[in-house]
Amino acid sequence: MIKLPPHGRHQRIGLFGGSFNPAHEGHRQVALYALKRLNLDWVWWLVAPQNPLKSKSETAAFSKRMAITKKLALHPRFIVTDVESQMNSTFTAQTIAALRRLSHAKFVWIMGADSLASFHHWHDWTKIIHDVPIAVLARPGYSIKALDSKAALRFADKRLAKSQTIALASKSTPRWTFISMPLRKESSTAIRARRKIV
Repeated sequence: MIKLPPHGRHQRIGLFGGSFNPAHEGHRQVALYALKRLNLDWVWWLVAPQNPLKSKSETAAFSKRMAITKKLALHPRFIVTDVESQMNSTFTAQTIAALRRLSHAKFVWIMGADSLASFHHWHDWTKIIHDVPIAVLARPGYSIKALDSKAALRFADKRLAKSQTIALASKSTPRWTFISMPLRKESSTAIRARRKIV
């Protein structure tokens, strides 16, 4: 039986998915900004067992990534969950569909601009944007690529104005917004590269 984190009916929940390989302060700032700008009740950090677009050899053990993420995501309204592992879910579209069946919460998918730039490579990516509103947060070096991406251009007319961002969770889909925020230089790739050198 799948055990979801505790939450109330119709609460606004940000789904912040990723490998978190490893999680870092940049991730935490994205989650904090999304929490505030989207007026969320919770942010669920969905640690992926394995990202299908990334190498298994470059991905740390799931238990290790969970542990590091839990240490980083310290906030009363952050919950780090293994729900994707419980579901044996490989794809985001699969995870979101299952969560919508299991809960009456108002979900929003949270992603960095780097993810939007390659979003059209995700499995069933158009289903994702039709299933949940999406909040895209700025990441260093990716804002222009993200806003010029196939997904952004295809759904350009579904982008919310900055003044409406706070209402994203209540909007009908497809709907997305781009949120500017102070940029941080941390990246999981750079952290892994430094560890190899050391």
